[in-house]
Amino acid sequence: MSFLKTPFRTTDPRSDVPPRRSAAAAFIYITILLDMMAMGVTLPVLPRLIQSLGGGGAEGVARTFGLFATVFAVMQFLAQPVQGALSDRFGRRPVILASNFGLGVDYLVMALAPTIPWLFLGRMISGAAAGSFTAASAYMADISEAEDRAGGFGKIFGAASLGIILGPALGGLVASVDMRAPFWVAAILSLANALYGLFVLPESLKPANRAPVVLSQLNPVGGLIYLIRRYPVLLGMVTVVFLYGLTWQGVNPLFTIYSTYRYGWKPANIGVFLATLGALNFAVSTWAIQPISRRLGERTTTLVGMTLQSISLILFGLAGQSWLFWTALPFLCLGSISGPTWQAIVSNMVGPDEQGRLAGAFGGMFSIAGMAAPITFTSLFALAVGRHSDKGMWLGAPFFVATALSVVALGIAAWATRNEGRTPGPPLG
Repeated sequence: MSFLKTPFRTTDPRSDVPPRRSAAAAFIYITILLDMMAMGVTLPVLPRLIQSLGGGGAEGVARTFGLFATVFAVMQFLAQPVQGALSDRFGRRPVILASNFGLGVDYLVMALAPTIPWLFLGRMISGAAAGSFTAASAYMADISEAEDRAGGFGKIFGAASLGIILGPALGGLVASVDMRAPFWVAAILSLANALYGLFVLPESLKPANRAPVVLSQLNPVGGLIYLIRRYPVLLGMVTVVFLYGLTWQGVNPLFTIYSTYRYGWKPANIGVFLATLGALNFAVSTWAIQPISRRLGERTTTLVGMTLQSISLILFGLAGQSWLFWTALPFLCLGSISGPTWQAIVSNMVGPDEQGRLAGAFGGMFSIAGMAAPITFTSLFALAVGRHSDKGMWLGAPFFVATALSVVALGIAAWATRNEGRTPGPPLG
């Protein structure tokens, strides 16, 4: 009987033998799914918990909530390059497991937090521990052939989109039992994922591809400077990542307040819109990216996707009626093909011993954008409301600014990848 000759587990978790790709990839997708669910499950109840701990009225809660978001982004900015460098030295597995355990502890702290400072401490821990996406991206690069990386990265994006849908929905359900129940659920998800990985997840980084830790590269700026000096083309690449992060981390928080003010949407309308957005992003990222990128090539796929996203932004801003707002959704979701293919292009430019540092450095740049984008775009909207309270076209000013940023990013991406497909020269240094 042939199945008796096949071991239950293809690779010991502590082994340095590369894992079987399909099984390892499946775990990575589950890890991202559970991580995003754990983060999202607490969102519906966090403002109420802040208020119950003495956060004040709506204005005070909003300010505290905004401070929490900023602290989370700052901690990610500081921690992701460190996690990336450590994963290049010690492997992806320990970083992923440490991230999952750290998030589990964080949610336990928040579930038991007696005061707002304790909640604040929890957000600091979660920002520092949330490195699974960085290590998971490097893991996917380890186990994928260059031509298959776009599809692998797409499935990671798809798992994140699905987690974003399921997390808040689950949080809303369990919050009806107890206000702190979502934090317990998040802790269980993170710790269960860590225990699962402890016994199942194999290491993906070969000993020959491990790089020493250099202290000067552990800070976000030092790691990025090192990579740009070694691969000068990355300067254009990282500029695109920053503009992309500034655009979408600025626009995403606007959907709720913008649609509520301009169209009078209720929470149910907003929920349907965001759920549809997440579901379409999941479908495109999971099933469309691989065949499209193989047919068109990664560069063309990236540029087409960024063009579609730019079209969606201008349509969002011009939509005077809610049904017109919906017409931008297909362009936005189809445009999501650009993210994974862009990540694949960049990943293929560096060596196997630098994937973690690359993911960490780019994640740090995305976090920088996350610090500035929400307050910038909400302030633009507030300014537009103050000057154009008649709900005219200029209420769409934040989307018009986002369109301009997106078009600039598209131009830089086209320039930076103009030699894509040619044989690359050796790295500098």
